[in-house]
Amino acid sequence: MSTSTKTIYELPNTGVKQYKMFINNEWIESASGKMFDSVNPFTGEVWAQAPMGEAEDIDRAVKAAKAAFETGEWSRINGAGRAALLRKLGDLIGENAEILAISEVVDNGKLIREMLGQTKSLPGWCYYFAGLADKIHGESIPVDIPNMINYTVREPLGVVGAIIPWNSPLLLTLFKLGPAIAAGNTMVIKPSEVTPASLLELAKLVEEAGFPPGVINIVTGYGNTAGDALTRHPDVRKLAFTGSSATGKLIVKNSAEHFARVSLELGGKSPNIIFDDADLSNAVNGVLAGIFAASGQTCMAGSRVLVHESIYDEFTEKLVERTSQIRLGNPLDMETEMGTVAFEGQHNKVLSYIEIGESEGAKVLHGGKRPTTDELKNGFFVEPTIFGDVQNDMRIAQEEIFGPVVCLIRFKDEEDALRIANDTEFGLAAAVWTKDVQRAHRMAGKLNAGTVWINNYRKVSYASPFGGYKASGIGRENGMQAVHEYTQVKSIWVDTGNIITDPFKIL
Repeated sequence: MSTSTKTIYELPNTGVKQYKMFINNEWIESASGKMFDSVNPFTGEVWAQAPMGEAEDIDRAVKAAKAAFETGEWSRINGAGRAALLRKLGDLIGENAEILAISEVVDNGKLIREMLGQTKSLPGWCYYFAGLADKIHGESIPVDIPNMINYTVREPLGVVGAIIPWNSPLLLTLFKLGPAIAAGNTMVIKPSEVTPASLLELAKLVEEAGFPPGVINIVTGYGNTAGDALTRHPDVRKLAFTGSSATGKLIVKNSAEHFARVSLELGGKSPNIIFDDADLSNAVNGVLAGIFAASGQTCMAGSRVLVHESIYDEFTEKLVERTSQIRLGNPLDMETEMGTVAFEGQHNKVLSYIEIGESEGAKVLHGGKRPTTDELKNGFFVEPTIFGDVQNDMRIAQEEIFGPVVCLIRFKDEEDALRIANDTEFGLAAAVWTKDVQRAHRMAGKLNAGTVWINNYRKVSYASPFGGYKASGIGRENGMQAVHEYTQVKSIWVDTGNIITDPFKIL
């Protein structure tokens, strides 16, 4: 920790950190013995290595998860027991919030000021789903057949394969782990090859919490090897994925080979709609939170800002002024306001989209370049970039950039705003900024989005379902609905006195 007024977090200086995978409560190397590098996006240097898991490692993890589900200790633990384990895991996450946060920051360049808050909130996911673990029940159904009792039970699916993206590994793992474990499933989790460290740190806490062998397994590796093997494995009964829509399509195709269920939280091009009666200062902060927080690397990023034509110039001026004050720097410094893009490939992609926007005729009002100062030149930084004069049919307005790039689009009236907002293949999130409560609810009802915020942006809770419309996904995470995504319904019939006189008559 710095002795100045700033607070700078650091990892212990122990050289390149060597990780192992976590399968069946054992820490092991990959079958091939190969490793891959994790690069700190602020320094551009390798800081950790993880095992290069492939199909053989996935198969070993799935077999361990299947055995735990069918015959292991886990198969005999009831909802109350699962709840106790989830609560213990939540306690440990809270106690280790700092190391978890630092690991993720060094892996993907997110801000420590954001990640500390996030890791300290993660126990809430464990506690919420622990509270549901012993409340998963079916229904008693009054059927129309005399002397018959009919009831349903909800049962776990079995082995769940979870594929986690690089932008928020811990949070998006808890989105899946909480309901899956509460419902009684077992899991094989594959982190992104960009960010393996924080989930392997989480695995240490899983072990310490006392989860039986095989319940939670973490296999590191690349998507086209380990990830592909996980999606194709015949013993995986459900696949839960967060990432790009293109990869989501591949997962659906692979899952169809063995009829695995899927839940997909995919891309977005979310509209942030500013009406002429909005509190402009608040709306400017909301736009900053929606696109420049996490360097725009969030599926729900408010990457299209629709502004009423009567306030467009005033709003744009305020947004540019506030954006010019954003402090880029070391993500582990609490005073830094925007960190890096997570890795070199994504960095190049974002810069290429800025070139595309300029070629399409959009005007760069701020940013648009890679910083060259001594502090920033080695990191994968992109200046917070604002495009003005954007038309909704431009590529920068239709394709997910996943970086700190925002498109400003004028609209005339409510109908025009809805037309522009819904004119996209995506439908993950949206926001409406207005003091007119009737308009706010009208807009919320007509926007094609799984989440709509009114006078705020980028808020999520373990209690509220989250997911997308259209190309933004299938299914919902968080809330009671998430638990149902990890269960299957069995209908049970009990005859209390009927005599079968005609075996060939069903009804």
